[in-house]
Amino acid sequence: QVQLVETGGGLVQAGGSLRLSCAAAGRTFSSYAMGWFRQAPGKEREFVAGIRGSATTTLYADSVKGRFTISRDNAKNTVYLQMNSLKPEDTAVYYCAVRPSMVLFTTPRMYDYWGQGTQVTVSS
Repeated sequence: QVQLVETGGGLVQAGGSLRLSCAAAGRTFSSYAMGWFRQAPGKEREFVAGIRGSATTTLYADSVKGRFTISRDNAKNTVYLQMNSLKPEDTAVYYCAVRPSMVLFTTPRMYDYWGQGTQVTVSS
């Protein structure tokens, strides 16, 4: 059974920072692509950032480029999302996801395993 558990969400003022963590269990994910997605009320789930197993390749949505940084610690089976200069429009439930392959995708349906999500709220 694959489990992904996100932590680190919360309430922060605009301009602040948060660091999300996603701990994976049930399988070794060191060679797999992992992604962060978010979903705001009334909107579709959207890609935020992704990272390949080797961590040599990362990808970001234009809306977060330069503010968010994705990283991973394969020894801990954990992926992180450092979020700086947060804006009210970043408010959403954030999910991590795993695709058991080396290829990095931005489409949610290409990912097989999902965490339960963690709420991020940015106040103005």
